[in-house]
Amino acid sequence: MTQDFRVHNLPPEVDLETVKILKKAAQSHRFLAELKGVSGTIPNEAILINTLALQEAKDSSAIENIITTHDELFQEELFANMASSAAAKEVWRYAVALKKGFALVKKTQHLTNAHILEIQAELEGNRAGFRTLPGTVLKNPRTGEIVYTPPQNPEEVVRLMGNLERFINDDEMSALDPLVKMVVAHYQFESIHPFYDGNGRTGRIINILYLVRQGLLNIPVLYLSRYIIQRKSEYYRLLQAVRDDNAWEAWVLYMLDGVEQTARQTIAIVQGIGKAMLDYKHRIRDTHRFYSQDLINNLFRHPYTKIEFLVADLRVSRLTATKYLDILSREGFLRKKKMGRSNYYINTVLFDLLTKVPEVR
Repeated sequence: MTQDFRVHNLPPEVDLETVKILKKAAQSHRFLAELKGVSGTIPNEAILINTLALQEAKDSSAIENIITTHDELFQEELFANMASSAAAKEVWRYAVALKKGFALVKKTQHLTNAHILEIQAELEGNRAGFRTLPGTVLKNPRTGEIVYTPPQNPEEVVRLMGNLERFINDDEMSALDPLVKMVVAHYQFESIHPFYDGNGRTGRIINILYLVRQGLLNIPVLYLSRYIIQRKSEYYRLLQAVRDDNAWEAWVLYMLDGVEQTARQTIAIVQGIGKAMLDYKHRIRDTHRFYSQDLINNLFRHPYTKIEFLVADLRVSRLTATKYLDILSREGFLRKKKMGRSNYYINTVLFDLLTKVPEVR
């Protein structure tokens, strides 16, 4: 049965500073601050942005049943013009949209509706913009039952998105903890459901960009999609419970736990990348005159690299780049593989770090 629910303006008129929420928020801030510090130890921010954005793109898309493998995704960067799965191309667009959004927020220090429209357009490959036609409903994927009908009037969608834009950017509008504000904003965006498609993925990009906008992170490296996909039914249940029963506390606690758990996992991944980079640096520098920091950066910015990447980054000839990569492959730093007539090289250490979920205590 369709739920008759009205989306209210923000901030919500409920107590979001309960003892449980404040305690959980403080704990989440602790690990988020640690992640911010650890991320700053990696010499080139593009290394984390590129690699972790791909992982988030894969997991966020999987929530919407857009499934691809890591191998397909990493190959997409190398061979975008060759035949690859439609899912891999769609997931790749997510990573591009996320990085585009980060550039906009970094430049303006705001996260506006204009930015959100740009992100969604990049994701979907069109500029349909906010919904202008009625008929959008959310259904239970198992039963097909309509569980929620978002605002249908296009003027209402625009008005509510204007309110959300102010809530995100005007720090004087609400004294809520920034992490709690992120959770509230995410609920509101998903309830407005402003686009014909791509709402879930756009909403998850907004989460991380909001943390950057607030200065809680310098670069977008905290991605909640892995946490959500492992608890997908709970995510949708709690989201709907706010609409049906005003059950805000459980929803906020769920999302704050996601921030904490994801931050702890990402700290372990970033530390692993830093340790592996240092190991490669020492071993290559000790045995090869062609060592450079640009070389190390290249090997860790691309889980799969190719000759053309090295030519561009190191400004060497194709012959020289091929020589370097083949030597590193023979010595076990990389694994050489072939696609058609082209060779590519896998950083297996980085691949393992990105694809295996670290255990945290």
